[in-house]
Order: sequence, then structure tokens, then C-alpha cells
Amino acid sequence: MTPVLRRRIGFEMELMAPPGVSRRTLAMDLAGRCGGSVRPVWHHDSEPSLVPGLGRFLHLTQGFEVRRPDSALLCTLVDDVTLLHGLDPRAPAIPGWFRILTDDTRLLRLLAARCDPGGSLPGVLEPAARLWGTTVQRHGDIYRLDDSAGATVALASPAGGERERPCEIITPPLAADHHAALTELLGAASGLGFTVPREAAVHLHVDGGPFREPAVLANLVRLFAFFREPLRQLLATNPACRRLAPLPAPLVAAVQGTPTTGELRRAATDGGLTKFFDVNLTQVLTDTPVRDTVEIRILPGAVDPDEIVERAALVELLLDRCCDPAPILPPPADPAAATEHLLEMAAQSLATR
Repeated sequence: MTPVLRRRIGFEMELMAPPGVSRRTLAMDLAGRCGGSVRPVWHHDSEPSLVPGLGRFLHLTQGFEVRRPDSALLCTLVDDVTLLHGLDPRAPAIPGWFRILTDDTRLLRLLAARCDPGGSLPGVLEPAARLWGTTVQRHGDIYRLDDSAGATVALASPAGGERERPCEIITPPLAADHHAALTELLGAASGLGFTVPREAAVHLHVDGGPFREPAVLANLVRLFAFFREPLRQLLATNPACRRLAPLPAPLVAAVQGTPTTGELRRAATDGGLTKFFDVNLTQVLTDTPVRDTVEIRILPGAVDPDEIVERAALVELLLDRCCDPAPILPPPADPAAATEHLLEMAAQSLATR
């Protein structure tokens, strides 16, 4: 019997469309099934830069928001740059698929606000060009927007390399009926031939409120630091998944005692904490979160809702243990015993419900 989840959780599930199918295809299929609508949206991300001296490009790629007839959000479908296996990097862009690149986060937000993800490549930068009082220049397949001094503001280019096929399904926060919601989304994806990519993961976003208490946050750090390998074994973490890392040493060192919130924040800063660790704690370590959640990033990719819910249920029980102010202690040295200790913690949480 599939367990019932109790926490408010948002899911991110990374899939790959078969050749000839795209995340737009899935968006239209989902909207058709529920009688809803599709709206193109921008997805913000970054990628390595080939320009000397510029470490990365920030970019906007095309995604799709699917809403039910009553305007309630069903899901958002976006690209994920970590999904590469099986794509042909030399494949030409399909007409209508493009992206915008820049090198400043403020410019990226401005471009997202002014440019239409449902528009056309030749005209997509025109609204931004009017802000700068300049014109968009074409260089082959690339459209470039410069300011009045000739400094480049943004580039718009075709999105080739089959970048229409990667599809991350992002749900809104789900307070109940998690399994039914995932079945609706993943059933449609499976029916269109979507599969689990080699690099795929499932991410869980749980409400961050309880984890702002320093004792609870310290336990969360202890769980993911002390039990890193047992957790990865129990959850079957995908070894090919990118953007995962153990929590930084200064943060782990800080939870050896009873740290305050300020001490945890300083340790996170000293350790260079970002979202790209086994667990994303950045939003509960600031007073101005963009999305007030803890993001669990080590679940493997899956297209089966049973698998996702069963792993999420185990995570829920372990998070319940973190909410007990008693410090989580380091595990036994023996790997099998450490894994067994994790399962005992989960069983104790279940028994107290």
C-alpha cells in the first residue's frame, strides 16, 4: 500500500521526451486532459560560457505553465541544463525554439519581464531594445542587443541540440492527495513516451518554517552530513546526477555544538553554501527567502508515482526526527549499522504519529 504523505510538498521531476516530442507537447496534452490552458513562461538558469574571462552565461529558456479551467496551477514544464545524455548537440533548432543570454542577474530579470517567451526569435529582443533606445542587430542566426555605448546587453539565439526534449515537471506545493497529483502528471508523460534521463533526479520542496528553529536546522545538517552515504543508499541516489555535494565543512563543524541561527548563517557563508548540495538550505538561512522551503535533492529520477511517494515518505519520517530538539548523534562506523540506525529513526517517528 502506497504511504500517505502529510507534509506540504512541491515536486520537481526530471524527464526526457522522445525524439519528435517536447515539453510543449506534454503541456498541451495535460491542458487538453483537464480542459485547461497553456501559457509560455521563461525559465531562469545558467550555463558555462565559451567567452574568455566570462565564467558563465545566464539564460532564459522557454517553459510552459499549465492551468486548470479554474486557473489553479497544475504544473510548470521547463528545461534542465544538466540533462544531456542522448541529445544530439549538433541538431538544428526547431522553429519557434530559442533562448536569451546575458551576463547579469538584474538584466536577466528585466529581459524576462519585457520579452515574450511565446514570441518569435527575430522579435523577442525588440521590447528590451526600446528601453535602451537602440535596435537589435542580426549576426547570422544570432540577434544581439547593445546599449547606446555599444556594450552588449543580451543575445537571442536558436535553441538547438534538442533542448526542447528535456522536461522538468514542477508542481505547486501539494498539501494532500500527492499520489493522485503525481499520477495525473506522470501518467500523461508516460503515455507520450517520456522516460527517466541518465542524469535525472527528483527534488522535494518542503515548507521551511519548522527548520528555521536553530536546533531543528542543526539536526537537519546533522542528518544529511552524518548519514550522507546511508541516505544515498536508502534513497538510491543517482550517481550520474549533477549539482550534488556534501554539505560544507564549516557548516558541519558548527553543528558539533548547539549553534545559534547567526552561527549557522556565518558557517554557511564561510563554507560557500549554495543550492547545489544534497539538501538546499539557502532559503532557511536568510530572512528574505524567494521560496521558503528546504529542498531535498538526492532522490533519483523516476516516472513511477509509487516510487516517488515511497521515497518521499521515508524523507518525511526523517524530517520528523529532525524536528525533535534532541541532537541527532553520529552513526555507527559500520555502514550496515548506520543504515539500520536511519531506519530505526524513521520507525520511531512513525510510531509517534
